[in-house]
Amino acid sequence: MAEKATSGAAGRVPSAGQPESVRNVVLVGHSGAGKTTLVEALLTATGTIPRAGRVEDGSTVSDFDEVEIRQQRSVNLTVAPLMHGDTKVNLLDTPGYADFIGDLRAGLRAADAALFTVSAADGVDGLTAMLWDECAGAGTPRAVVITKLDHHRGDFDEALATCRASFGDSVAPLYLPVGDGQGTVSGLIGLLSERYFDYSGGTRAERDPDPAQADRMSTFRDSLIEAVIQESEDETLMDRYLSGEQIDQKVLIEDLEKAVARGSFYPVIPVAALHGVGLAELLEVMTQAFPSPAEHPMPDVTTVDGKPAGNLSCDPDGPLLAEVVKTTSDPYVGRISLVRVFSGTLRPDATVHVSGHGRIAAGHADHDEDERIGALTSPLGKNQRPIPACVAGDICAVAKLTGAETGDTLSDKERPLLMEPWAMPEPLLPVAISAKSKADEDKLSQALARLVAEDSTLRLENNAETHQLVLWCMGEAHSDLLLDRLATRFGVEVETVPLRVPLRETLSGKAQGLGRNVKQTGGHGEFAICHIEVEPLPSGGGFEFVDKIVGGVVPRQFIPSVEKGLRSQMEQGVVAGYPMVDIRVTLYDGKAHSVDSSDMAFQKAGRAALRDAADKAQPQLLEPVDEVSVLIGDDYVGAVMSDLSSRRGRVLGTEPVPGGRTMVKAEIPELELVRYAIDLRSMSHGTGSFTRSYLRYEPLPSHLAEKVIAESKNG
Repeated sequence: MAEKATSGAAGRVPSAGQPESVRNVVLVGHSGAGKTTLVEALLTATGTIPRAGRVEDGSTVSDFDEVEIRQQRSVNLTVAPLMHGDTKVNLLDTPGYADFIGDLRAGLRAADAALFTVSAADGVDGLTAMLWDECAGAGTPRAVVITKLDHHRGDFDEALATCRASFGDSVAPLYLPVGDGQGTVSGLIGLLSERYFDYSGGTRAERDPDPAQADRMSTFRDSLIEAVIQESEDETLMDRYLSGEQIDQKVLIEDLEKAVARGSFYPVIPVAALHGVGLAELLEVMTQAFPSPAEHPMPDVTTVDGKPAGNLSCDPDGPLLAEVVKTTSDPYVGRISLVRVFSGTLRPDATVHVSGHGRIAAGHADHDEDERIGALTSPLGKNQRPIPACVAGDICAVAKLTGAETGDTLSDKERPLLMEPWAMPEPLLPVAISAKSKADEDKLSQALARLVAEDSTLRLENNAETHQLVLWCMGEAHSDLLLDRLATRFGVEVETVPLRVPLRETLSGKAQGLGRNVKQTGGHGEFAICHIEVEPLPSGGGFEFVDKIVGGVVPRQFIPSVEKGLRSQMEQGVVAGYPMVDIRVTLYDGKAHSVDSSDMAFQKAGRAALRDAADKAQPQLLEPVDEVSVLIGDDYVGAVMSDLSSRRGRVLGTEPVPGGRTMVKAEIPELELVRYAIDLRSMSHGTGSFTRSYLRYEPLPSHLAEKVIAESKNG
């Protein structure tokens, strides 16, 4: 790279006149890798902020949420713009914990390149490796920054080897750190420039490397040059190099920048953020080698009725196309939408069309979803700085965009467009909650609606069968965050309750039942007697009602009443309060009274008859069984299959998946899947994932059925 440092003016709001002068860079890495510390150091080095904050005391720009300050880790996607020369760099700091992958995916959507942050003390974790593969599939340009070189366990060579093993051979260092091996980094050796950049005096000084540094440089320089030439579009360059010709440094830098922008070469930059080492070099890579939005492919776009949208480009004068990548709530401002503009220019007071796939599915694809844009701001952590407009390729915040949610598309109202949403994992950890008081219950629905609008990985279920309010979350940390926000942001106190799985009841054999409802009170009484026979049906058989009444012993007008009573009792169950399924009921005899018989009397008799028959027909509980597909690394297959068996699962088979992974298919009762999202993450070190879909109901083992029945009676 050019290997020079420039800085922006302190307090200046970064602005972009054209897409070519913007770089959108998402920081990816596991929790504790140093992403937030790196952002602070870059903001300080460019004069964006006067001094860097610390994660430990909650003073950083990125981690300003109360939860982040308490937990000392990122849980939100935040934007930190800076200026380097004439280039605006939007740094998107993402959470490093798997539970918050929704914000991480949103960051990937908003960015045009990814900076993978790897700790020299801890190396590459499974989630980071998985996200690298995801970026590779999307063709996202990437670079690697190795942080924490000043940590007492920091080892650059080992971290580099781990990166190459995890990310592939196209990962190569542009610089080498120089230090004492005890956590002190004094400078960097530039492999292309063959210069030493000395930071030991507190500023960046440039000189020739000493003999020891030159020897270390030579062991890496040749392989870097060969890798760059390998990616060159000049087919003669390798022949010239192998014949001994000295390739001009300018040619090598140009080829390197093109390869990085194409996403075929991934430079490694060592950084000691707290001491400023490597920041200038990293800024050069981001501004010179990463592509601008104008060079990045446009997402898939259609009209709201599914027709091709035509050719769109990252043109400030083109039709408006923008996307809400993140929604948050501010106690003073209200809803704030983080918006990436892909085409056109977003201006205050403009009226835009809001569309989203959720709206289309719900049948709201008309033009009534128009909304006026309020003030535009450039976010720097929690601070919102006013801007006059946001051009194609840039990122801004829009206040009080009340009709738009995360993932929605903003476009011209005369030309409504719809962007294909980014892939989001399904939340698979159910957490049942209930309000602690009536006052909390009144506020809960509104608070949850705001959380759902903000968090695209949260799914809210009001289960009509179990009468429970269920939050479907990404994991335990995600659920803890949601409960914390309910309490601290919305003032709603809730408690978690045991999750009820929707069981079913059925009968194991044939039996007869008598329903007798005879009440004489001196005036109008109740009189209804019915005799029924019950028998089980095959799984999925539902309910069959057979009328075998002869001779009018039960008048015709009351036969539907008996059936209505039977259905009512089936909904309530007969042993544990769960709906009854898969039975045939035959009404074959009964009695009526000319005065005291009524619709309600025969409904009650029907319910009583079913209860009586069920006592004799061996009632049985059924549990739902899901088909589960578990995707894990090959190293974890044995542990996962053993665990599935311990959950009463039936393993159906395994399939190899490219990238050293295996898909395990199994059938597992839903009762055993309540905490599987947590347990699988633990077993697979955060790399495993699974999908589930309802398959059928099966008999619940007797020892578990007895426990459920006892709990229902005690409850």
